Amino acid sequence: MLTCFDVADFFLALSEKEIDAGEGITNLKLQKMVYYAQGFSLALFGKPLFDAPIEAWAHGPVVPDLYHCYKSCGSEPIPAPKDFDFDKFDQDTRKLLTDVYVVYGQFSAWKLRNLTHQEAPWIDAYEGPGTNNVISHESMKKYFITQLTDEERS
Repeated sequence: MLTCFDVADFFLALSEKEIDAGEGITNLKLQKMVYYAQGFSLALFGKPLFDAPIEAWAHGPVVPDLYHCYKSCGSEPIPAPKDFDFDKFDQDTRKLLTDVYVVYGQFSAWKLRNLTHQEAPWIDAYEGPGTNNVISHESMKKYFITQLTDEERS
């Protein structure tokens, strides 16, 4: 099984060209993309990509370990990992992560934050500032299945 850091590094490696263009992925944006990757993995494959919990924080879903690792970056783009090995990921996982990157990577961190605030997994888990309840795999799978096309469901 991968770690949340493996998934994050995949997205950061893909964003390397954006960093050169003055864009890139901030911690807030990374949290949402990792959340979407986990949700779609649960919906498509019936299993999580990584074990780390995702919690419902005030600004949306957050993987606490990942957040604390990159919080020193503040709102600046996180540097891409050096010498990243895409071969660490099987073909299905690479496709999933690439698709999540293409669909959600185009949005700003705040747009992604606002999207997650309209989705059942965060809404159902969030009870107000400071609660940080875990968003269950079951609630994510149930929601993300509804986001798949008919072709993806079969």
